[in-house]
Amino acid sequence: MSRGRWGAAAFVAAGLIAGTLVSAVPAAAVHGAVPGDFNGDGYRDAVLPAPGANVSGKEAAGAVVVLYGSSSGLSATRRKTITQNTSGVPGVAEAYDRFGAATATADLNRDGYADLLVSSPTEDTTKGTDAGTVTILWGSGSGLSSATNLPTPSTGPRRYGLDLAALSTGSGTRTQVVVGGWDAMVRFTGPFSKSGSHGSAELNQNTPSVGSVTLGDFDGDTAPDPAVATVRVHDRSGGEIYTELAFQKELKHGNGLITATGDVNGDGYGDLVAGDPDEPLVAGMDGASGGRVLVWYGSADGIASDAQPVQITQNTPGVPGGSEKGDAFGGALAVADLNRDGLADIVVGAPYESLGSRKRAGMVTVIPGRASGALGTGSYAFTQNTSGVPGGAEEDDFFGTTVAAGDVNKDGRPELFVSAAGENNHTGGVWVLPGGTFRPTATGSRVFTARSVGLTQQALTALGGNGLLEAT
Repeated sequence: MSRGRWGAAAFVAAGLIAGTLVSAVPAAAVHGAVPGDFNGDGYRDAVLPAPGANVSGKEAAGAVVVLYGSSSGLSATRRKTITQNTSGVPGVAEAYDRFGAATATADLNRDGYADLLVSSPTEDTTKGTDAGTVTILWGSGSGLSSATNLPTPSTGPRRYGLDLAALSTGSGTRTQVVVGGWDAMVRFTGPFSKSGSHGSAELNQNTPSVGSVTLGDFDGDTAPDPAVATVRVHDRSGGEIYTELAFQKELKHGNGLITATGDVNGDGYGDLVAGDPDEPLVAGMDGASGGRVLVWYGSADGIASDAQPVQITQNTPGVPGGSEKGDAFGGALAVADLNRDGLADIVVGAPYESLGSRKRAGMVTVIPGRASGALGTGSYAFTQNTSGVPGGAEEDDFFGTTVAAGDVNKDGRPELFVSAAGENNHTGGVWVLPGGTFRPTATGSRVFTARSVGLTQQALTALGGNGLLEAT
């Protein structure tokens, strides 16, 4: 793995499975979409992207599978598969569009139904090759039934839609969407409507290429604040981290490839979490061997550019396992209150974690939020070898490619979603771990494979998304 950068090696492995080495593309779908109630029945619905799915003979045109929630949880029979060939969806399925490369959920038009954003970062448009598109699928009483595109104001977009984030904390400008891409970051503000209109679009080209985006509230004013991670830069393990983009506010102490937000210490301010899975370029100067997660705490003044983050590795007391070169701890990231104590917990994927002789089998670790004391205490982990988790750990499964959380059976206990891009000849799989009394539990967990949701190709479907595994 060149310079300890695990993503390129993973994509080489996937490409060789198909018999030929396909060209690598930059990181996309670094987040798993949070479940949303798209049909207004009171149950949140799960989003399973499949950017490698073949559609009408078009390789990797991409698809998104929605599993509808219910009192009994999720079922493969209660699903809707959406592609660019679906009636009402703009465009048409074409080879290597990778529809579903990134997804996000929020009630953008504030009608009581969650909406789903889906990107196709390698779609060709009138603005150029691999210009990329972002589509909004609008929720309604009949589910996701109509769609419009969210066009970039850039005149020369490149890989528009590498990552997406959406958040609605109120009407007007308190509803926002941010989109990452090679050429720019774009922030859209409300009001949004099903006709495709929106309030404003801010094009920001002051940072390097943006690979990960998130929205939180770092200063407690209830307005969404954006934060981004750029793609890798030459002199550090990961990318640069920015907040307050209009002022080009770079966080000086720390870097990474994926960002997420939530109130980890329960003080009422959103905190910024970044995953930095790459090996350090210079030992002791940058990054951490085996990967790391960094946490910057919010405040009434937001996050200062010179703020020192808290670092968490697998060597942190209380965190299961131990830091080993190439684990890629921090390669997937989500922040959610899994134990319902009012503090957001940090869910960390380490898709390159080896389990015994099974290299790159993968592990997911949950680090509980804490109002005081050191983060790491009480942490716990899941693998495919955990009792109750379907299947078994195999080499190159990459369990923990993406992670997400949300309550899909309305019992007040969030389920934990974990994908493994390498499962079943790289067709992928998504595990759903039920919410338990105090935390998600492996008991009663189940797995959705590509075949079980009707995607029958033999390789490279990437159900659950590719996370950072295609990073170069």
